[in-house]
Amino acid sequence: MTLHETITAGSCGCDASELASGLISYDEALHAITTLAAPELDIEDLALSQSRGRVLAHSCVTSHPLPPFDRAAMDGYAVSSKAFQGQGPWTLQVADRVTAGSAARHDIRELTAAQIFTGAPAPDGADAIIMQEKVNRSDDHILIDRAPRYGENIRYAGEECAANSEVLAVGTRLGPREIAACAAIGKTTLSVNRQLKVALLVTGNEVLDTSFPAGQTPPRAMIHDVNTPLLEAEMARPDIELHVAQHVPDQRDTLHELLGQLAQTVDLIVTTGGLSVGEEDHVRPAWQNLGGQITFSGVAIKPGKPVSLGKLGTCHWLGLPGNPLAAFVTWQLFGKPLVHRLTHAREHAISRRQLVLSQPVTHKLGRCEFRPAIIARCDGLGREMVEADTATHSGQVTGLPHRDGVILIPGDIDQLPAGSLVDFFPFSNC
Repeated sequence: MTLHETITAGSCGCDASELASGLISYDEALHAITTLAAPELDIEDLALSQSRGRVLAHSCVTSHPLPPFDRAAMDGYAVSSKAFQGQGPWTLQVADRVTAGSAARHDIRELTAAQIFTGAPAPDGADAIIMQEKVNRSDDHILIDRAPRYGENIRYAGEECAANSEVLAVGTRLGPREIAACAAIGKTTLSVNRQLKVALLVTGNEVLDTSFPAGQTPPRAMIHDVNTPLLEAEMARPDIELHVAQHVPDQRDTLHELLGQLAQTVDLIVTTGGLSVGEEDHVRPAWQNLGGQITFSGVAIKPGKPVSLGKLGTCHWLGLPGNPLAAFVTWQLFGKPLVHRLTHAREHAISRRQLVLSQPVTHKLGRCEFRPAIIARCDGLGREMVEADTATHSGQVTGLPHRDGVILIPGDIDQLPAGSLVDFFPFSNC
């Protein structure tokens, strides 16, 4: 088997000629995003049921130990292990019955027991719970053949976490597991950062308005609008408030005015198209004419070479390519990390793992390529295998529902044999 070296930060393999042409590497672009100064965001308190997907603004700390008291881990009988001296069996009197949500009426003394149910507080003097299946009961007495161990089947107060323990740190994105942890320590509301206010502008005179009748063939030279519904779906997430989604004609004055207005209103403007250097590409010039800064404009990747990042005042701008697949991939690679950064989230937005290439792949030297791929099967060693497309077509998206993610082909590699280890970026987790 041929092993391909793991791709690490700063080693995406972009050819020197591509970088010399003014493009930056994928790793440099991602670093620029993940080290941005995140804006100050107002804080709001939400009920646990409303906090999924939001970012925690204050750490979540326990006010009491968990569990708050010693309790039974299963149904059985609470006893004192000290009572079991000599050789068994032993006969104990059942002096109490303790159910979950109630307290014991009697302490446990030698040769006495209390029937107890899962979750009920252990009576004073009890240091073990004997499973009910291990006990023979007759009226108010039980017969025990085996002496219990100290602490057997008892969950002690504070064994999960002590009082004043940090359960979740600032910047944690809240999912079902995090919400469960908060509920367990008695939280009913959480302080979270407000939603990021985002504007989406889709450019292109060739793009039909979304009101064009469904099922009809587009007029000659026109295409359906893919980027608006695509990115609206991507932005339908709890940490984003989509302020506006609008199709904009390729007119510099119109773009200049609209970008200027939105930069005063939203935290992030996302545009698609209009990023090349042609006479009809007006987004970048309009942004610069407003005094907007350009962090980078052009990354040595395929698809998505024109992707750009900038800032005007407190508003950030992410320019995505106009071709739908390129817009989708660059949103995965750069848009999601940018949202994570601007909402103060601690975790990485992109996950990657190494899979085994099921067939040879060829690639043109220069830009690194993110090529759509399918998780195929496992090899004889139980490792996941991935099957990549033979080429990347930045304008084609009908195959996306049947692709699981993209593989990274470094820019300085022209072919990878079957069996190579490649970095795989799953769409569901990017």
